[in-house]
Amino acid sequence: MATSVKVTQIGSSLGIVLTKDVLAKLRVEKGDQLYISETPDGIHLIPYDPAFAQQMEVARRVMRRNKDVLKKLAK
Repeated sequence: MATSVKVTQIGSSLGIVLTKDVLAKLRVEKGDQLYISETPDGIHLIPYDPAFAQQMEVARRVMRRNKDVLKKLAK
């Protein structure tokens, strides 16, 4: 799915307006929080999930602590 949006002025900031269709696919509504992450495929916009964010932080710590082992496993 590729949807085009236009960057627009919102107060003193810039933003995009998401269509009802996109909001429905994200299962979000006014006041919900979204999570933006950078991946090798580009930028991903997903509903914010505090439990997932906590799991990702734990994974980052584990990967940082064991980076030498992970490098060897990747070879």
